[in-house]
Amino acid sequence: MVQTEPKTECSFTPTVTNNSITRVYTWRNRVLQRALERLELPDAKVSWAVLRGRDGGNTTLLPDTDIKDSEWIADLLRHGLLKASFIPPKPIRDLRDLVRTHTHLVQERNRHINRIHKILETANIKLGSVVSDVVGKSARQMLEALIAGESGPLELAKLARGRMRPKIALLQQALQGHLEPHHRFLLSQTLAQLDFLQRRVGLLEQEVAERLSPFENSLALLMTIPGISRRSATILLSEIGTDMRAFPSAAHLASWVGICPGSHLSAGKRRSGKPTKGNTYLRSVLTQIAWVLTRMSDNYLSAQFHHLRPGWVRRKR
Repeated sequence: MVQTEPKTECSFTPTVTNNSITRVYTWRNRVLQRALERLELPDAKVSWAVLRGRDGGNTTLLPDTDIKDSEWIADLLRHGLLKASFIPPKPIRDLRDLVRTHTHLVQERNRHINRIHKILETANIKLGSVVSDVVGKSARQMLEALIAGESGPLELAKLARGRMRPKIALLQQALQGHLEPHHRFLLSQTLAQLDFLQRRVGLLEQEVAERLSPFENSLALLMTIPGISRRSATILLSEIGTDMRAFPSAAHLASWVGICPGSHLSAGKRRSGKPTKGNTYLRSVLTQIAWVLTRMSDNYLSAQFHHLRPGWVRRKR
C-alpha cells in the first residue's frame, strides 16, 4: 500500500520517493488547480488510461505491473477517487437470482426439445415439419405411442387433436420412419427430463410472481413501452432495479449493459470498437425487444428503425 499524508480538499503531498508516482501527484494537483473539484475514475481501465497515457500519447506514468496497479487503485480508493460499483438492493438481488435461474431452466428445456427433434430426424421421422410444437398435446401423444412400440403411420396420425385433424394425411407421410429401440429409450429419457424441468420452471414462476408483487406499478410502466412484454419487463427490473440514480444518464446505462460501441485507443490509434461484455442477460433481452420492434409499425421506435434501415442497407452494399 502506498502511504500518503492526510490530504486537503485541493492537494496532498506524497511521502513516497517513487518518481513515477510523484509525477502523477503533480499532474493531479495541476488538474485540481484548474477549478476541477475532483477526478472520478469509474474503473481500473480508466485509471490505467490516466496513469499510462496523456494527450492521446503513450507516456508511461507508472510501471505496467499488477502490483503497482493494485497499489495505485487502492490509493485512489482511499482518497475517494473511485466510484462505487452498481449494487442493487437486496430484494432486487434476490429477484435477480430467481429470474436468472428461471432463464437457465427455460434454456435447458429448449435444449431438450431440440434433442427430441434430433432423435426423430435420426429415425427419419419428420414430425417437426408438420407440427409447430413437437411437445404439444397431439405431438406428445404420438411420441408416447412411438415409445410404447406403435409404428404404424396411420395409427399415429389418428392421434391428432383439434386443429391437427385436417393434417392427418401430412402426418401420415411425416411419420413414415424407422424407430430403433435405442431411439425409444432416448425419447423416454428426454421426455422425463423435460417434464422435470417443466415442473421446476413452474415453481420458479410462482416464486418470481410473489417477489414481483411490490413492483407491479413499475412493471406496468415498463410494459407501456412498445415491444416489452411482462417477461422482458421482469428481466429488466431484476437486473437494474427501480432506482436509476446509479446511472447519471441513459448513455451510462447503455455502456454498463454493453450495447454501445467500445473505445480502445492506444498511442493515439483506435484499436477496436467492439462493445464490452456488459450484462449478458440485459443485452439478450434488449436484443429480442429490438427484433420485435422491427416487425411493428405503429410506434416511434419502429418508425425510427424503418427510417434508418435504408442507410444501413446501402452501407452493406
